[in-house]
Amino acid sequence: MKMKLGGFILVALMTVLAGCSSKGDVKDGDVAIEDRGGSDTGAVASGASDGTDFSSDALNDPNSPLSRRVIYFEYDSADITDADQELLSMHAAFLVSNPDQHLTLEGNTDERGSREYNIALGDRRALSVQRIMELNGVAPEQITVVSYGEEKPAAEGHSDAAWRLNRRVELVY
Repeated sequence: MKMKLGGFILVALMTVLAGCSSKGDVKDGDVAIEDRGGSDTGAVASGASDGTDFSSDALNDPNSPLSRRVIYFEYDSADITDADQELLSMHAAFLVSNPDQHLTLEGNTDERGSREYNIALGDRRALSVQRIMELNGVAPEQITVVSYGEEKPAAEGHSDAAWRLNRRVELVY
């Protein structure tokens, strides 16, 4: 009886999983992701509708959206704006198209708050970016997360303008 019940549960689980899988193109922002089944990551970027170049040269082209590599955050927040999600989708498509590339996400904060709190907040910000990248098909092995907290300010000073520039995640290839 136990053998029949185990077999039934296995068949039911496989049926549920098969029903959850999808094939074909999925539109995600401006980047089409196509499931081809044979890819290591399960998704292959087919390119952005705006003609974005996903070659390694695009990282150094100041006219490419991939040249923008800083995501800014509101005070005490790890939430990513819709505009930054679109940018991260383009970076994700680049990484999916270039599986040998690796990315370090460096989380940073402004100087307010304790050192420990700021390290944790920088980590939450970098993990938010990582989550978006992985949801867009980037292999987890391609991403490293590090938090510097308040230790690497982009701008010196004790003003709203300086603090705004320091609340960020930098994408470092």
